[in-house]
Amino acid sequence: MFSQGTRRGAAKAAKAAFFYEYPIMARGIHRLTVLQVSRAARQGLTLCDGGGLYLQNGSSWIFRYTRNHRNHWLGLGPLQLVDLPAARELAQANRKLLFEGIDPLERRKVQRAAAALQDANSITFDACVAAYLRAHGDGWRSPTHRRAWETSLQIHASPVIGKLPVAAIDAALVLRVLEPIWKEKSVTASRLRGRIERVLGWAGVMGYRDNNIPNPARWKDNIDHLLVAKSAIREVKHHPALPHGEMSDFMVRLHKETGVGARALEFTILCAVRTGDVLGPSPMLWSHVDLARRLWTIPKTKNGTEHRVPLSDAAMAVLEAMRPLRDSSNVVFSGHDKIMLRTLDRVGRSNLTTHGFRATFKTWASECTSYDRDVVEACLTHTISDRLERAYRRGDFLEKRARLMTAWGAFCDGCAVPQGSSTVVSLHA
Repeated sequence: MFSQGTRRGAAKAAKAAFFYEYPIMARGIHRLTVLQVSRAARQGLTLCDGGGLYLQNGSSWIFRYTRNHRNHWLGLGPLQLVDLPAARELAQANRKLLFEGIDPLERRKVQRAAAALQDANSITFDACVAAYLRAHGDGWRSPTHRRAWETSLQIHASPVIGKLPVAAIDAALVLRVLEPIWKEKSVTASRLRGRIERVLGWAGVMGYRDNNIPNPARWKDNIDHLLVAKSAIREVKHHPALPHGEMSDFMVRLHKETGVGARALEFTILCAVRTGDVLGPSPMLWSHVDLARRLWTIPKTKNGTEHRVPLSDAAMAVLEAMRPLRDSSNVVFSGHDKIMLRTLDRVGRSNLTTHGFRATFKTWASECTSYDRDVVEACLTHTISDRLERAYRRGDFLEKRARLMTAWGAFCDGCAVPQGSSTVVSLHA
């Protein structure tokens, strides 16, 4: 055990060593000279100028102070940027803060947070749009959807609010964007409003806007007080559809057409699918078809889900006609989606759209068969609006849909009797 005298002597020696390296305020301030600072920089020494100001390792200035019985160290900058007089001014400013009861370190944290918020608030709406597209664009179903987003915002929103800080955008500015096109282009304007709402919502979550302030592009209890509802402006125009009673005659004319467009249109009608499922950015591939099981699997439909399509005799016949054209690309129907519309022009039905045949199928299934509505909707890959029902439904009615699509194929080929004749087709699930 060390004696009391030995311990006391060791404590004095440690205290003396500390004061030698870090002199304190009691020894005065402005102790250093420019020459001493220059030498310390060359030798990497730590010197004290007094009053809590230190040159650390000959390279940077620090301010040491005690608050709530704890020592704190505050960096004041490197020697190459902050000379001795400037360091003394900074140290004096921090001494005044301490005299006023303000913690210099906490003060710096507040200032930096305010500066960061100011930088965030200066980000423009256009910059937020670009960042939003980078974050979400890859998850959208097609490049066309992304282009629609970019184009609508670039044409209509950017000239008005694009260069403004996103934090400054309010309902009045959103109204200036929407009002010029709200009546003439109600569908475009409605989609544009939703896109602005999504971008501003993203900006709020990212901290670029005050997330406690309601989104100025929100419709309910906000924009709905400023603009007339879209439904009151313009009647919704549905895709022109062929009456199901004319399907047989139409298919006869379509059979006579040659080329990939005619076969793609015929197959699309027989399967009651969307144009994009056959000729979209991710077109139908032979690898998606199980000819033995008479089943086509669409990896990702419009609503983002996989969809199995049972193939009728008529649909299989179309694939058989396409097999000689199969090449290394693995694509079943090669070509642009406009080839179907050109085929409609050639058969004298330019008044129709490919999508309209889905309505023809639904009308036929509803009026000429006894299949449940859920089975028909499953054929069309329509999303179930009820969340609870979506959660509990697991099957896709494949067997029932196979029978329904077989009946549809036979009807299109004229093998079934359309409604209005002496006999009405009654097909049961």
